[in-house]
Amino acid sequence: MGEKYQTLSELNLEGQFLGFVGDKSGQYKHLRLAIPSGKVKVKLPKDLRCSPISTLVPGEQIRIGAIGKLNSRTSKIKLKAYQVEAVGLCLIENRLPQTKAKIMVCQKSGCMKRGGKSLLSELEKTLCDRGLSDQVTIEHTDCQKRCSSAPNCVLMLGKKQYKKVHPEAIASLLENHLKGCFKSE
Repeated sequence: MGEKYQTLSELNLEGQFLGFVGDKSGQYKHLRLAIPSGKVKVKLPKDLRCSPISTLVPGEQIRIGAIGKLNSRTSKIKLKAYQVEAVGLCLIENRLPQTKAKIMVCQKSGCMKRGGKSLLSELEKTLCDRGLSDQVTIEHTDCQKRCSSAPNCVLMLGKKQYKKVHPEAIASLLENHLKGCFKSE
C-alpha cells in the first residue's frame, strides 16, 4: 500500500483571518482564511498553536506559508502551516462576500432525527422570503452539546448569540440587526 497523502508543494497564502477552529476554546488546531477565491482551512502544527498567532483578530490580514498535501483516495487537499504572520489590515476585504450574520445548525443524527432537516429548510425559506439570504451564512455544524433541546441552531449577530429561536423569530432578529448595521455605515 502506498502513502495516503502525497506532498504537492509549498504555498504562500495571504488573506483575511476568519478565526480559529478547534475542539475547545483555546485549543485550536486549524485556522480559517478568506482568500479571493473562497475560504480555506489550514492546520496548525503544535509549535505554532502556542505562538503569538493566538492573538490574531478576525478580519486581520495574514500571510501563511503552508505545505499542500493530496489525499489520493479522496482527492482532497490538506494544508498545513509552517509559518503564520500578521501583515496588517485587510486589503481584500471589499472583494470578499460580506455577511453580517451567521446561523449555525447542528447536523448530527440526534438533531436531524428531531427535526433538523425541517428546521434547516424552514430557515432557508424564511430568509429567502424576507430577502435576507445574501446577508446571512448558514453553517452546518457538528454536535452543539445541547441534544436535549434538539434540533439546535445558534444565531450569531456580531458578538451576540441567540439559542433555541424559531425561524420566524430569527428572521425578525436579523432584520432588526441588519437595519442597525446599514444605518451606522
